[in-house]
Amino acid sequence: MEYAVEAEGLTKAYGEGRARVEVLKGVDLSARRGDLIAIMGPSGSGKTTLLHVLGLVTEPTAGRLILGGQDIYGGRWRPDLQRFRREKIGFIFQFANLIPFLTARENVLLPLDLTGVRGRAARERAAELLDYLDVADRADLLPEKLSGGERQRVAIARALANDPAVILADEPTASLDTERGLSVMRLLRRLSAEHGTAVLMVTHDTRMIGEVDRVIHLLDGAVRDPGTTAGQSIPGGFCS
Repeated sequence: MEYAVEAEGLTKAYGEGRARVEVLKGVDLSARRGDLIAIMGPSGSGKTTLLHVLGLVTEPTAGRLILGGQDIYGGRWRPDLQRFRREKIGFIFQFANLIPFLTARENVLLPLDLTGVRGRAARERAAELLDYLDVADRADLLPEKLSGGERQRVAIARALANDPAVILADEPTASLDTERGLSVMRLLRRLSAEHGTAVLMVTHDTRMIGEVDRVIHLLDGAVRDPGTTAGQSIPGGFCS
């Protein structure tokens, strides 16, 4: 199966000279389509910065990043990063981050509209995803009328709207109780398998680790363990 993400030597530094601080220090990682991977580490280890680099929100100081077969920074031709991000990457956040004045359906329609998919095709895609995630009956409700688990399901539908090669999730279960958190994890597991999407999830939530394929451990901006198999013990200091 093809790689959805390939990163080599990703480095992110701020400042110059003695004031230079390296937040990421030569990070190597890869994810195939269909992988569900957790990225763990203590606060300050570089997890959020890594997610921002992988999501094309922050440009690395050095290193190579290939997403969906496209060499983002290393080739002669650089894609329109904003458009590439909209079309190829889905984002899921801890608190869903749904737009409060849009209904569940309208929240899913938004990324389609931003990439030029409108009308009947967009409505059918939104309906398909809301049904797939078992919230079709909540389509006309504003986020405030949804439960926490329902909001997160709508957020996942929104992330899937443009059929991305990669989904980046930032603490997607942290605000949920164990039952709802496991429900979200099983949805991520199902969509990664059925849609061939690579899901990379930053998390401190050790309750959910049994649901992932691999755990990548970061410490002080570097990969300490490039891929502990789910179910193995988590190295000390990584559960903060």
